[in-house]
Amino acid sequence: MKALTASFSSSKLEYAWSLDEIEATLPGDWSPYEFLMLEFRASSSQRFDLAIEAGDGSRIAKRIHPFANAWVRASIPLRFYRQPARDGHDLAATFNHPRGSYWINIHTNDYGPLDDVRAIGVRMIDPVGEPTIEIRSVALAKDDPGDEVLEREPLIDELGQYTRVDWSGKVASLDQLRSVWKAEDESLRAELPGRCSFGGFIDGPTQRATGFFRVERVDGRWWFVCPHGHLFWSTGVNGVRVHPERRIEGRERLFAAIPPEPERTFYAWNVRRRFGDDRWRTKWAELTTRRLRAWGFNTVHNWGAPSETDPEPAVPYAMMLRGWQSGLSVMGMADVYAEDFAERVEVMARQQLEPRHDDPNMFGYFIGNEPPWPGPESLLCDAILKLPAETPTQKRLKSHLAKRDTPARHKAFAMEAFQLYLDTINAAVRKYAPNHLNLGIRFGGDVSDELVKASHGFDVFSLNVYKTAPPREVLDRISELSQRPLLIGEFHIGCPERGLASGLVQAANQEERAAGYRYYVEQCAAHSAVIGAHWFQWIDQPATGRFDGENYNIGFVDVTDQPYAELVAGARLTHSRLLEVHSGRASPSARPHPARSDAP
Repeated sequence: MKALTASFSSSKLEYAWSLDEIEATLPGDWSPYEFLMLEFRASSSQRFDLAIEAGDGSRIAKRIHPFANAWVRASIPLRFYRQPARDGHDLAATFNHPRGSYWINIHTNDYGPLDDVRAIGVRMIDPVGEPTIEIRSVALAKDDPGDEVLEREPLIDELGQYTRVDWSGKVASLDQLRSVWKAEDESLRAELPGRCSFGGFIDGPTQRATGFFRVERVDGRWWFVCPHGHLFWSTGVNGVRVHPERRIEGRERLFAAIPPEPERTFYAWNVRRRFGDDRWRTKWAELTTRRLRAWGFNTVHNWGAPSETDPEPAVPYAMMLRGWQSGLSVMGMADVYAEDFAERVEVMARQQLEPRHDDPNMFGYFIGNEPPWPGPESLLCDAILKLPAETPTQKRLKSHLAKRDTPARHKAFAMEAFQLYLDTINAAVRKYAPNHLNLGIRFGGDVSDELVKASHGFDVFSLNVYKTAPPREVLDRISELSQRPLLIGEFHIGCPERGLASGLVQAANQEERAAGYRYYVEQCAAHSAVIGAHWFQWIDQPATGRFDGENYNIGFVDVTDQPYAELVAGARLTHSRLLEVHSGRASPSARPHPARSDAP
C-alpha cells in the first residue's frame, strides 16, 4: 500500500483516505472481521481520533493514545465501533481499554454496523506543535493477531523515563538525579503561614471546635471547619502514595531494566534509591508531608484507609469506602433487592469505619466513584435482564416492565434502585462514623437533577469535573438543589510531553499547566458553595500505561521524584490566596487559555 501521512496544525486537524487510496484489496464489508490492524508511528504522545466512515456519510470515531516516535502494530477491536460501551464499575473502567502497543478510549457514543465502509480517517484536537502520524500498513483480521512495539530499543530507561523523546530536565544518570534531589531537599520552603496543624486558616474567624471536621455556612458561604474550629478549604491531591499502578508483565522488553521486588514500580525504585534501603518509606512520608505543607496542600485521598504498616503523609485524609457491590453487580449497581444486601452493607461499613471512629485526621469518606449507568439507564436495565441466572433485582425489574416497557420506565426503575442503594449505605455509615462527614459519591460527567435530589443524605455533594473550570451554572444548579456544600473530587491538566499523554484537559506546556491550575482552583474558591478541589494525581502515570492504559502527564512529581516547578509555584500562590478568594474579598485568577477539555 501507499504510505499515508497526516501532519496536524491549527489549520489542518483532519485527514481521510478512501479504501481505494489505502489498499485496493480491502473489502467494504467489515462484518466478518473483528480487528483492524495498523502499522503506524506517531511523532507525539498526543491522542488522536481514528474514524471509520460509511457510505451513508456516518462517521464512527474512537480515541487512540500512541507511543511517541515508535513504529507499532496496533490491533484495534472493531467491537468498540459496532456496539456501545458495556459493563464497568466506573467511567474509567467502562471507557478505557489497555492494549500492548497503544491504548484506546471509547467514550464517544457513536457505534453501528460496519458493512459499508468507504474510508478511514484521523483527527487531532488542539495539536501542540506540528505532530504527525505515518501509516504504512492497513489490514483486517478475524482473530486477534496481537499488538507489538516494532522498535528494538527499549521505550523506558532504568529510571522510568521515556527514551524516544527529550525534554529540559531529563535525567542522564543516577548521580545527576541524586544532585537534583539534594538541591530540592535543601531548598524546600516552609509551610504556608497562617495555617493550623490541620491546615485550617488561623487568620479567619474561629468557629465552634468539635474535635472533628464538619461543614458550616458562615456569612453566606460554605466552609469545612477543622477540629480546632478554623475555617478550612480543602486543597487535596489524589493518590499520594509510593506504589503507582504498573503494567510490566508480558511487556518486559519495553524496559531497559525491571524494578526489583517487592515494589516493581519505577517511582518506588527511585524513592528507595533516593533514601536507601533503611526506612526509605518513612523518609518518603516525611518528605511528602513537608512538600504538601510547603505547597499549601491540606488533604490527601488515596482511595482507601491509610496503611496499617507503611508510613503515610501526616495530613488530613478522605477515605474511599468499598465493598457495596460484593456479590453480583451490574454497571456499578448492586443487587439491592437481595435479602442480604443491607446486612452486607453494614458489615462493610463496620469493617472500614469502626477503626477510624475517633480519628480527627479523617475529614470524611466517599461512598462511591463515577457510576457509569446514569444517562444510559436502558443499558443498565438491558444488562440486568441478560444476567444468566435470575437475581432479586432482575425479578423486580421484570415485574416493573411487565406493565409497560419504555425508556422512561427504565429510568424510573434505575432511580428507585439507586435511592434504595443510597439510603441503605447512608444509614450504615452514619452508624459507624457519627463524627465524620459523608462526602457522598464522586459523580462524573453531567449530574442530573434526579441524582442530586436522590443524594439528600450526604453532608457534602461531590463531583469530578474535567474542564478548564466547573461551569458556574452547573455549580449554581447543584448547590440550589442539594442545599449542601460542593467538593470537586477530581480534576487535572496535563501536557503531551515526556512520552506521556495530556490527560483529560490539555495544556500546551508546563507554564500553561500551572496557569490552568490557578484558574481552576480559584474559580472554584470564588463560588460560595464550593469548599475544596482535589487534583488527580500526585505522580505522573507510567509512560507505558497503568492498569487500564492511561499514561497521563498529570503529576505534581514525575517518575524520578522531581516536582514540576511551574505547577508547584502556581499552586502555592493560589493556596496563599484562598482565604481571601473564598471569603469574597479577592478576585479569582483570570482565564489562562481556551478550554481544551476532553472528558466524556
